[in-house]
Amino acid sequence: MKKPVVKVDFVDESPKNGKFKSRRRFIKLGGLAFAGSSFLMYSCSEDDDFNPAGEGPDPEPEPEEPEEPEEPEEPAAFDLGSGDVGILNYAFALEQLEAAFYGAVRGGSYYSGAPDNEKAVIDALYNHEVIHREFFRTAITAAVGDGNEDMVLPDLEFNLDSVDLSSRQEVLETALLLENTGVGAYNGAGDRLETTDYLVIAGKIVSVEARHAAAVYELLNPDSGIAAEETIDENGLDDANDPSTVIEAAGGFITTEFTATQLPEPMTS
Repeated sequence: MKKPVVKVDFVDESPKNGKFKSRRRFIKLGGLAFAGSSFLMYSCSEDDDFNPAGEGPDPEPEPEEPEEPEEPEEPAAFDLGSGDVGILNYAFALEQLEAAFYGAVRGGSYYSGAPDNEKAVIDALYNHEVIHREFFRTAITAAVGDGNEDMVLPDLEFNLDSVDLSSRQEVLETALLLENTGVGAYNGAGDRLETTDYLVIAGKIVSVEARHAAAVYELLNPDSGIAAEETIDENGLDDANDPSTVIEAAGGFITTEFTATQLPEPMTS
């Protein structure tokens, strides 16, 4: 008897990504053609190596080690930026700090028990700083244009726990420090502005900051004469401080991290 012709097709249905734990093989038998009598599998001789089942399924693969989830990257700290936008963001940071400070003072026990004239001074300082803060927010947003709002310094967070808001002396000394720092900051950064309109506005704001310092100095030192002579040099000029010095001095109150790596250098004549 002639041996049957057997066609055996192996179809591997394992997915290409290899995520299944095992693979199965299916045997498709087709086209069995015989010459002669009926379909009798046993008619094959003992020498025939017909084994439809093959050698059995492949062994289970070793389980893959689960991949460690990647740690999310920390977002980069906001940088103040370059050019006029960088200087405006710098001033915006200082105005945010001053507004936050006077807002905290107005919620403290010194303010609640202060005489009316001192409350009036604190209220005026708070209102002016809020106006300055919102001016810079609007000016920077307009300067960077639609779609570039991520270039505007975000709202900062502050820690003012080091100031005893129940102490008149501490509140007023801190206020004087912040106002004098603001004056020195504007004086030290004004010549880095390229746009004349911004320079004019900065000059108007720094004069208000100086008036604030004088008012606080008068509360601390009644009838003492010219306010804060220690900030005026032998040429009759007020302090002008580099941004790096100002940011370091104010940094103790600011908890939101930011950098100032692109601020323009002072213009030289």
